[in-house]
Amino acid sequence: MESHVCCLKDIEDVTSNSARSVQLERTKTLIEEIRALIKNNEAEYCSFWRPVLPWGGVYTIRAGQKAVSCIPLYVKINLKNTCTIDGFLMLLYVILRDNQTFRREVGLFLGKRFVEHFLYLMDSYDYTTVKILWIWDRMSKRQYRSEIHQAALEIDLFGNEHENFTKNLENLMSTMQESYCTNWCCPSRFQELLQNTININPPHELPDRDPIQSAVDEFFCPKIVLCHEYGCKGLREFSQREFCHGAPPFIILNMQMWKSEDLSYVPYHLALSDHRYSLEGATLFNREEHHYSAAFQIDGYWMHYDGLRSDNLILLNKPPELLLLSSLVYVRSHEK
Repeated sequence: MESHVCCLKDIEDVTSNSARSVQLERTKTLIEEIRALIKNNEAEYCSFWRPVLPWGGVYTIRAGQKAVSCIPLYVKINLKNTCTIDGFLMLLYVILRDNQTFRREVGLFLGKRFVEHFLYLMDSYDYTTVKILWIWDRMSKRQYRSEIHQAALEIDLFGNEHENFTKNLENLMSTMQESYCTNWCCPSRFQELLQNTININPPHELPDRDPIQSAVDEFFCPKIVLCHEYGCKGLREFSQREFCHGAPPFIILNMQMWKSEDLSYVPYHLALSDHRYSLEGATLFNREEHHYSAAFQIDGYWMHYDGLRSDNLILLNKPPELLLLSSLVYVRSHEK
């Protein structure tokens, strides 16, 4: 996948005029501006000075030249329904800027050049190019719809954020679980189960302790169940699930199956694979609007991001109520 970044040389040359003017006017990076907002805030309601990673986007790419006049031809790319990647792009930026040691680890999966280019574009407020970078470098063409409308290309990302983002993190969170059937005649006695995402199910009954930690433990723990192979009446023993490449720098818990009544408590810390993970943020899903937004922490302060709103990055005076969850994002702590 990293080789695809090479084709983005043209993207670097076709940065939007607005982004270039911002770079000339502003000397601070996006993360520095956000921290300045937090530090200087004295009001109950405070939003960022300009839209951050706004919904959609229009990107212009050089397509060639007219044969007669030698005038360059440009094609517009209109982006729609980008909320399925916007919230996670914002979270990824905060995670990588807050944890410098994570950049090398993430670069092993997404490519060093991708990580460097991604951070540069976000620092420079070039949000549309960031989205194009993710679409062209990380996503499969099967994951979005593209059509030509009046000589412009339209890319529509309507769908599920876990399909458009989480599943495109390569093997960052991949886990392996082995299983054996006690029946020697079982047609598939030995199996290896590989999974690239962490999908946890709500408990049938609320446990005595934290339901999310319990669900994570159940996802990773060994177990014995009836074998489901046709004609087999044996028992299938599952081993402890392990990360294929060691404990990842961050994890995304897919919470789509959970209802608000299942979330009696959202833990700020998780014990996982002999490591301690801390809550960094969450993505939220509005079913009526079929729209995703995100909440995240910086320096102990919570912020809410919603690309559709005019004031789309807001400093919260208290932690958000994480009820309409699509995902929870935890980062690996330095302490075990």
